[in-house]
Amino acid sequence: MRGLTAAVHKVLDRRLLSASPAPIAVALSGGGDSLALSLIAADWSKVRRRRLLILTVDHGLRAESAAWTRACAATADRLGADFRALAWEGDKPATGLPAAARSARHRLIADAARAAGAKVVLMGHTASDRLEAAAMRQAGASTPSPREWSPSPAWPQGRDAFLLRPMLSQTRAEIRAWLAERGETWIEDPANEDPRFARARARATLTGDETDTVLSTPVLAGLALATADLAGGLATPRALLRGAPAAFLAAACLCAAGTARPPRGDRLKRLADILRGERDLTATLAGARIEADQRDVRFLRDPGRAGLEILSLAAGHTAVWDGRFEITTDRPIVVQALAGHAASLSPACRSALQRLPAGARGGLPFIPGAGSPVLAAVPKVLARPLALHRLRAACGLIDREPA
Repeated sequence: MRGLTAAVHKVLDRRLLSASPAPIAVALSGGGDSLALSLIAADWSKVRRRRLLILTVDHGLRAESAAWTRACAATADRLGADFRALAWEGDKPATGLPAAARSARHRLIADAARAAGAKVVLMGHTASDRLEAAAMRQAGASTPSPREWSPSPAWPQGRDAFLLRPMLSQTRAEIRAWLAERGETWIEDPANEDPRFARARARATLTGDETDTVLSTPVLAGLALATADLAGGLATPRALLRGAPAAFLAAACLCAAGTARPPRGDRLKRLADILRGERDLTATLAGARIEADQRDVRFLRDPGRAGLEILSLAAGHTAVWDGRFEITTDRPIVVQALAGHAASLSPACRSALQRLPAGARGGLPFIPGAGSPVLAAVPKVLARPLALHRLRAACGLIDREPA
């Protein structure tokens, strides 16, 4: 079954840089899919002299999990790869455990990849996973199908990080046959067969003919017309939204608001229907404030009743404030919302502020005693807005490993 190796290498060649000092990260659980991916990725990386980093998450949900992590470490050692064991610590929810575990796994992997300098994480999803996701949607779930290339869903931990799933054309049975030919053994997680979980129920309904029929999200033509302002908000021509799927509207809201929880489908549909018309609109959705006239639609941060966070940063540190701005500082600072502090700005900053939509001004980052780093330079402080880059990544305009 040389076809599996060739198929995966073809995807890796298309999506990854052949030469880069950044490591390639692989998420390894010890199961058959991720084991096969680790073996194939190790061969690819050796030929191209790329470093390989194996990441394993111990969810702490089963007594065997520590032994599984040790087995993954042994695999990494056999492959000559670096290894990081990651642990999901703290209390576990009584309900929604699979979703919570998945979210924690993505956060931990994103943090570890960023710390190591990796920009892409390989994951072992297969054509069978796509079919299971489709079966779950038919049963009433909102589970999306895994895409070959997508930004990390962890936010802001996963900013600038991408997930690559190079085995989506292969079924689980084909991958296990490939492993068996090589005398490999793998871990079978009993949770995969536990009928209490929706994915296990979906898996049980699949037939042996597992043809992939799920299409990936298309790249949205015309996204290049989207722009960002100083406040980190987004703007698009209203005509673009009339022809774009609702998923683009949801992504624009999340990116402008710095949030990660998608809006409810019914609210999203109502907003999309209104924006297809021509009347002016002011609305809120998923933490975003949407302002529309006949020509343009603006997506801003809606501070809401709870207000915005206060972030303390030590010298030499980088962190994300409010999910929208990456702040790097060479001196100790406190970052908070500008609301209530505009009078303390310099005349030049106040002039720049007047050029922004009124609804966006209070949500700007502000450093007491120094001003706003997005309106004027603040010594030893850099502020990088994230919304437009995040939107471009979400919509597929970044389609291979960044240099």
